[in-house]
Amino acid sequence: MSGTQLTVTLSGGGADDARAVVRALEGTFGAPDERPADENATVHTATFGGEAQAGPADGEGQGSDRLSAPVTVTVQGSPEAVRRASDTLTAAFTARDDGAASGDQEQERQLLLEP
Repeated sequence: MSGTQLTVTLSGGGADDARAVVRALEGTFGAPDERPADENATVHTATFGGEAQAGPADGEGQGSDRLSAPVTVTVQGSPEAVRRASDTLTAAFTARDDGAASGDQEQERQLLLEP
């Protein structure tokens, strides 16, 4: 996993909530491999592989979206990528830190985002 690659797993809420979280991260990490689309999924995943461009994609502002339900977000990647993702999400949403786990080269953090 590169220094900027980040994997995000989202549960709770719906596809619109998952897309709102992904959009908030685009300003920091650029566009993901794909956006959450399956309306019937209970878990959504997105992988970010690079640095952000000049601004959020599609003209959408960071933090402009509201969540309809609580969303549990797990971010996994380098310690720097996980820190940046956590900072971005806590600035964009009401968030509770539910803990972190560290490995040799990767870190994982879980956040609960509330509407």
